Amino acid sequence: MHLVWNASQFESLAQHGYGDYQAMEFQRSSGILLHISSLPSYGGIGDLGPAAHEFIKFLVAAKQHVWQVLPLCPTGYGNSPYAGSSAFAGNPYLISLEYLSDWGWIDGERIAGLTGHAGNVDFGDVDQRKLPLLYEAAANFIDRGPHDPQFAGQWEQFQEFCSKEASWLTDYALYAELRRQYGTGAWTMWPEPIRRREPKALAQVASKYGAELTQEQALQFAFALQWNNLRAAASLLGIRILGDVAIFVNMDSADVWVHPAIFELDENLQPIHVSGVPPDYFSPTGQRWGNPLYRWDVLAERDFDWWVDRIRRSLELYDIVRLDHFRGFEAYWAIPADDATAINGTWIAAPGLDLFQTLEDILGPLPLVAEDLGLITPEVEALRLQLQMPGMRVLQFGFGNKGAHMHLPHQFAPGTVAYTGTHDNDTTLGWWRTAPAEERSAAEAYVGALGDRPVWALIRAAAASVAQMAIVPVQDLLELGSEARMNKPAVAGGNWNWRVPEGSWTAELAERLAALVDVTDREQDPLAPRKSTPETVSL
Repeated sequence: MHLVWNASQFESLAQHGYGDYQAMEFQRSSGILLHISSLPSYGGIGDLGPAAHEFIKFLVAAKQHVWQVLPLCPTGYGNSPYAGSSAFAGNPYLISLEYLSDWGWIDGERIAGLTGHAGNVDFGDVDQRKLPLLYEAAANFIDRGPHDPQFAGQWEQFQEFCSKEASWLTDYALYAELRRQYGTGAWTMWPEPIRRREPKALAQVASKYGAELTQEQALQFAFALQWNNLRAAASLLGIRILGDVAIFVNMDSADVWVHPAIFELDENLQPIHVSGVPPDYFSPTGQRWGNPLYRWDVLAERDFDWWVDRIRRSLELYDIVRLDHFRGFEAYWAIPADDATAINGTWIAAPGLDLFQTLEDILGPLPLVAEDLGLITPEVEALRLQLQMPGMRVLQFGFGNKGAHMHLPHQFAPGTVAYTGTHDNDTTLGWWRTAPAEERSAAEAYVGALGDRPVWALIRAAAASVAQMAIVPVQDLLELGSEARMNKPAVAGGNWNWRVPEGSWTAELAERLAALVDVTDREQDPLAPRKSTPETVSL
């Protein structure tokens, strides 16, 4: 779909005071999409340990400057990083037991029997075997930390961490421990005084489970320490972390339990409306996601304080932030909570520019990327353009009808992040094997004969485009099929468990990527200051 804007429309935006928004401009660069859980780490799931640091070395050898990850939050039912139990906390599953052992938190013999490096994630096994060891390590640290000279430095750091992050950490620890005690993430099913966060009831919980709450805080400290070490190592080598922020949060989350006033809840703390998208060509009943919606009027009265805290936290974790479902910042589909489908929803205006102007006023220029896939209206595109925020284009989408050609490089604008596919797509090889004949013909007309090896032709097309960043999912880099797919939207089970096979980071693969970087001029740090261009050239 082509969107045409006339001068009067932009003048109207300027009259509303939005002409001075300052976006960050990204340099021409490239990178790899690989979630932490997909690393070939010891312990049955990818983590922040040695395998993550090995991947950084591969990125350097391949001359890549962006590592894109999915949300790092604790996951709930279905193990989706987009359905987290906190918008602020880190996922304990991703903590490296190997590094905890190196720190002295747990003896190496205690972790020797865990699942090795190979095979997809078995989340049940991780929950039953790795998680108890994490709590054991946290308990050891708490017991020994205050008096053991070995932990003197870390214990001081832990106390500073608890103080600095108290605005979310204390409540998250309460929430996480209550989930364990009641065997559910559904805080709406907890006893009434705890549901409504009555101070006396919370004080009783804190008194009864003080040691367990401190363990939760210790695990968050361990996650933060390992993540900060990883990010620092990446930064020293010129690699930026591109992270992900989902627009909505789970009903079963610490965020809604702690801040019910900013969500559309009734007097019984049940959602009034929930999130989703309307019926379309692909789904006659639409998609009912079920997240509670924000009371944007309440947030506006509070200068969007919760969103300011959330983006501030995201900028502590990531160098660049991708905003999932960006169109929801302009208008969102509100579905009556009692409805089983999304048919009867209504479009409701969101605060858009007011929100982002407030974020910038408080936090400064923001390194944001908009996930603007799907049905995008002229109003949504106007918001993105006014914010000077790069949008996304996905080559797999480009070979359908002419309306899909916006996803092909000849229609890209410089303010674009180009992908061969995303975590929600089939792999490029999997797509090719099942694509309609018309799409395959169009692809070959565009990039030449592909045979049964379509992937690198599309990687080269993305890299050669004018897009500011070109990102390749690691499954495409390795030319893997549908068996390596990360997620199938609207399919309840079997997602998010793929892991990289051991031995994938070869010198030959790094050299192939590095050569592509050289010839497509993508060797820059995406956040490096733009070099000034001389006004004249001497001959």
